[in-house]
Amino acid sequence: MGYSYMADGGKEALMSRPEVTKKEPVNVNDLQAQFIQEKRSLKSPAVYTWGSNVYRVVDPESKDTDIKTPRRFKYFDRQVLRDLKIEEKSGAAITEKGDLVQWGKAFSESDFKPTATLTGKNLISLALSESRIIALSSDGTVYSLPTSKDEQITGPKTTESSWVPFWPNQSNLSYRVLKPSLKLGEKVTAISGGQEHVLLLTSSGRVFSAASSTENYPSLGQLGVEGLTWSTRPKGPADTCHEVTALKDSKVVQIACGDYHSLALTRDGRIFGFGDNSFGQLGVDFEPQRPFKDAPLHIKVQKLYRRNLYLPKVTSIAAGGANTFFSVDAKRILGYEEEAANVHDLGNVTADTWACGRGIWGTLGSGRWVHLQDSPTKVKALSGMSEYDEKTDQITPIRIRAMSVGTTHVSAILDNKTNVSKTTKDSLDQSKDWGYDVLWWGGNEHLQLGTGKRSNQAKPTYINAPPENKTQAEARLQIMPRHKGKVGNRNVSMEQRVECGRHVSAIYSAV
Repeated sequence: MGYSYMADGGKEALMSRPEVTKKEPVNVNDLQAQFIQEKRSLKSPAVYTWGSNVYRVVDPESKDTDIKTPRRFKYFDRQVLRDLKIEEKSGAAITEKGDLVQWGKAFSESDFKPTATLTGKNLISLALSESRIIALSSDGTVYSLPTSKDEQITGPKTTESSWVPFWPNQSNLSYRVLKPSLKLGEKVTAISGGQEHVLLLTSSGRVFSAASSTENYPSLGQLGVEGLTWSTRPKGPADTCHEVTALKDSKVVQIACGDYHSLALTRDGRIFGFGDNSFGQLGVDFEPQRPFKDAPLHIKVQKLYRRNLYLPKVTSIAAGGANTFFSVDAKRILGYEEEAANVHDLGNVTADTWACGRGIWGTLGSGRWVHLQDSPTKVKALSGMSEYDEKTDQITPIRIRAMSVGTTHVSAILDNKTNVSKTTKDSLDQSKDWGYDVLWWGGNEHLQLGTGKRSNQAKPTYINAPPENKTQAEARLQIMPRHKGKVGNRNVSMEQRVECGRHVSAIYSAV
C-alpha cells in the first residue's frame, strides 16, 4: 500500500493505492472515486508550512506560536513558485512571474500579509541571511536587499536603466547588485547562502563568495579566501565578491552553505569544505586552537570505503546549520588478486549518504546523539537501498533526489521510482505516478518535523499527512513528482519541493 499527500480547497487529504498497474480515468468531481486525492492535488497546487509561528511566518493569520502539522498557506492558494525559502523570523518566495514576495516579523512588525517587494527582475532563486535576501535573476544578475521593509524604503536607492535613452530611473526600494569579475559570456547560475555569507556559482564552474549581512562581516573562513578578514579586505564595498581561487582549477557543479561553513562539489566527484569547523561539519578533525578553516579542504571520501574494492564518487551535497551531508555512488571494482568470475557484485553501484557536524538534536540521522562528529558517519536509513526497475528489468540503487537542511532538522526526498509501468502518461486523468518518499529527522523543539509531537528524532522517519476529516486514518506523506497540474485555466508542469529552515518547514508546488 502506498500513500501520498494531496490537497484541494484548503483541505489536506490522503491517498491509498491498491497494487494495480493500470488506472482508469476518474471523475475528479466524484468524491468517492478511486485516487481522488491525487486528482485534487493535480488540480490545486499549494504551499504548506509548519513549525515555529512566533514571528508569523508559518501562518500570518494565526496567533498560534507553533503549528504542529502541515497547514495550507492561504496566500499561495493555486500558485506555483520558482523558489521558496523560510526561516523562523522571515519568509520569501519567488512567484511564477519572477517577483519577490516577503512576509514575517523580520520584514514588518505590523503587517504580516505577504507583500511583493523586488519586482520586474525575472528572479529564479533566492537565499536568506540573518538580515538580507540574496536573489538571482535569469540573466545572472545577483541582487542583495535588506530583509526589513523599513530599510528597503529608507535605505539608499540604486539608479536603474530606463527604456528611454539617457533617462535613468531611481529604484523604488533599496538594494545592491553583487558584481563578481566574470569572463566574457560567463554568468552566475546558482547561489547558496549562510547567516553572513553567500556563494555564487558561475557557468564556467567558478565560485565566488561575498558578505551577505548588514551588520556582521564573515569571520570564520566561510568566504574561502585565506587570511581574509574585515581588516584585511580590499578597498571597496563590504560585499565585494571574491573568487575562491583555490577551486579555480576544478570545475564546480554544486555549492551549499551552512550557517557559517561552505561546500563545493566538483564535476569529477570531489567535495571541498571551508569555514567553521566547531562541530566537525567540514569532515576533518576538530582543532580547538583553530576551529575554522579559511581555505578549501578536500574531504577525502575514499577512506570511508575499503581500498581497492570500491570506487566512490560524491554525487550531491547539502548543508545547513552546523551540518554537512553528501551522497556517494560507490562502484564495486576488481580488487587485488581477485578474479572477475568470483566477484558476484562486480560493477554494482551502492548509493550511500554520509553526515558530519552537530548531532545533539539527532540531526546527523545516524541514530546517535552526539555533540560533535568530525568524521563522516553513514546515515544507514538512507544508504544501500535498491529497488526493481520495471523499465530496465534490473535492480537499481535508490539515491537521494533532494535534501534540505535546517538549523536543527533535515528532510530528504528519495529518488524512488514513482511509476511501475514501462510507459508514462502525464495527463491529468491518466497519471500513474506514485509519490516520492520523504523522510524527516533532527530537532523538533518547535514541532518542525510535522510529527505532532516535540520529541526529537535521531533516525530518518516518515511523517503522516493530516486526514481530511476525523473519520479517515492518517496516511504517510509523500511528495508529488513532476506532473501537469491546473493553475487557473492553464495546465502547468510542476512538482512538489521541500524546504527546511530555522525551526520551520514547508512544502510547495514549483515550476
